[in-house]
Amino acid sequence: MAGHDAMLEVVPRHRFGTNDEIASALLFLTSDASSFMTGIDLRVDGNFSVF
Repeated sequence: MAGHDAMLEVVPRHRFGTNDEIASALLFLTSDASSFMTGIDLRVDGNFSVF
């Protein structure tokens, strides 16, 4: 569990994303709601990739 806690220390939101959060992003991208989007960089990582 020490590795898990150490990872959470560097994640800005101090938690991992849920399956529902990831699925919501995927559902949006595959829906008509995103049909006019082009060239987006959609990061669903709790701001982790900034570091």
